[in-house]
Amino acid sequence: MELYKKHISDLGRIVTGKTPRTSIPENYGGYIPFLTPSDDLSGKYAYKTSKTLSELGLKEVKNCLLPPNSISVSCIGSDLGKVVITNKPTVTNQQFNSIIPNEENDVDFVYYLMSVVGKHLNFLSKTSTAVPIINKSSFSDFEIEIPPIDDQKRIATILSSLDEKIECNRRINDNLEKQAQALFKSWFVDFEPFKDGEFVESEMGMIPKGWSIQKAQDVFEINIGKTPPRKEKEWFTESTEDNIWVSIADMGNCGVFISDSSEYLTIEAIRKYNILMVEKESVLLSFKLTIGRVAIADTKLTTNEAIARFILPDKSYREFLYLYLKRYEYGSLGSTSSIATAVNSKTIKGMKLLMPNVDIIKEFSHKARPLFEQIRINQQESRRLAQLRDTLLPRLMSGELIVNEIERTVG
Repeated sequence: MELYKKHISDLGRIVTGKTPRTSIPENYGGYIPFLTPSDDLSGKYAYKTSKTLSELGLKEVKNCLLPPNSISVSCIGSDLGKVVITNKPTVTNQQFNSIIPNEENDVDFVYYLMSVVGKHLNFLSKTSTAVPIINKSSFSDFEIEIPPIDDQKRIATILSSLDEKIECNRRINDNLEKQAQALFKSWFVDFEPFKDGEFVESEMGMIPKGWSIQKAQDVFEINIGKTPPRKEKEWFTESTEDNIWVSIADMGNCGVFISDSSEYLTIEAIRKYNILMVEKESVLLSFKLTIGRVAIADTKLTTNEAIARFILPDKSYREFLYLYLKRYEYGSLGSTSSIATAVNSKTIKGMKLLMPNVDIIKEFSHKARPLFEQIRINQQESRRLAQLRDTLLPRLMSGELIVNEIERTVG
């Protein structure tokens, strides 16, 4: 397969996003999706954004409106290197550089290419600057190799077939988690199994007799992750042989269970900086900048300092705690304007939790665990498919694998 050396700017028009003035509320609340890194970037498409722009807001950033099938790449912050395709006219904030592909390039191929390139941008930025950032100029000038469009389309078809299977698993898992959330609400919010029992007054309202309100640190051992000095590059690697080191971005894209990271720490870093590893089944909670991301450790790992790790007194607490933290009202920990700075490790440890007795928690775990285990199985399959997808692209382009043979296998 013939490859041509190009720059990202050769793929199409590059657009850097922009945020309309937040001091004008009328700029927001319309029908135009406004993509930010806090939105779900785990899938192929930007299906839903938490914010939208009005026609008034669009006027402030009209040159940043992206057509459908643009490829948006997060280029600053903890989610640097994440890639999605717009499925409708969309505006992004300034943390994204986007590509509007020209006719010489296939949209799906550009997406898969940038998914690979994004990982290199992520690593290069984190090891060369204190603040992870790739500006428009660096992004545009990044060198790539691409085949002719006919080969692009054939490769994209192969990779898309794998993504379809991953997306099917994602939808199934979303449904399974909703079932678990509904079960949790029935038991611990509406108290449906306990309505015939006695209730008592508490600071959280009427609760079943025998239940208690406790600080999180009185129920769980809670510790915080750590980051070695960024200027000392030797502590950070891309090797899966090293120690998994979870970031908020990793938690935003992992699903319920997390067993890998975009960046790793050497064993020397773990020893030198006395970085605590946490065991499988620990529950992770992000509490800085992006507050409220929750995941369950599916292997032994460590995290950065923006993540609190809840060590369970018993494995039966896993489902209860995960679902509790997913629906927790973190806005109650500080005012809306200061929540990002008000929440710290002390705040997290002092969170008030409504705790039933351990027998009820075990009974709930018995009912919810099958849902979680099926989610785990689906995630493991999706992870294998994603690894296959990500390794196929460079191997197909290098000629190590023949497109015709893979088409027959995947098809």
